[in-house]
Amino acid sequence: MSNPVFFTPAGSLDQQAPGTTFVLTGAEARHAVTVKRLAVGEAVDLADGAGTRITGTVTDVAPQELTVECVEASTEARPEIRLVLVQALAKGDRDELAAETATELGIDAVVPWQAERSIVRWKPERAAKAHAKWQSVVTAAAKQARRAWIPEVRDAVDGGGLQAAVAAADLAIILHEDAVRPLRQVLEAWQGAGQGDGDGGKPREVLLIVGPEGGISPREVTRLCDAGAVTALLGHHVLRSSTAGPAATVLASDILGRW
Repeated sequence: MSNPVFFTPAGSLDQQAPGTTFVLTGAEARHAVTVKRLAVGEAVDLADGAGTRITGTVTDVAPQELTVECVEASTEARPEIRLVLVQALAKGDRDELAAETATELGIDAVVPWQAERSIVRWKPERAAKAHAKWQSVVTAAAKQARRAWIPEVRDAVDGGGLQAAVAAADLAIILHEDAVRPLRQVLEAWQGAGQGDGDGGKPREVLLIVGPEGGISPREVTRLCDAGAVTALLGHHVLRSSTAGPAATVLASDILGRW
């Protein structure tokens, strides 16, 4: 069984090496001590959410602290091709479920999108709270999956903001039921053309765009395609808004050699 994972602030594990100790504090320490009931001698992993992980042994337990002796330290490189889920806001927490599942499956970043047909609206007075909730969901999912990286939840975008993101991306794919080319064909053609190769160490970024319950409007599709996006068919059946993104993450990770 894999060790439980607890997150520390980014960069806090940079100086850790075998034989050194680290004192975990705050909410993560309380969870480890009061919920997980970790005891001296148990194995545990600490990760800083930015790629650094240590595997260690608990040497001391206090109500608000967990002391861990480092046995092994490692740094996980980020993928050369990064996948970004652009998830339209949806009702019934389906948008959060999509972000959660995609995180468990390896997504690198999530962008909340206020689509034209989104029933849910992030009003200015609740946008910060909603964004924080998404980040909390993603962080918990990263812990569940025992990831060393916590995906970033980027600022929410409207139609104009998404067009700008599409224009800046290396590849932007709209998952659409009326598309002609399958997602596999789109990704393989892009990769075959050499566009998936790094440029002087610069990572490639692929956007996977998922609409709300009512689908992406024709006007949105036109504007996004004008900005450089392409449409792709995910499968023969219409998937829920909460399912499409994770399914595309799995397929893209396989095709692009991330798995």
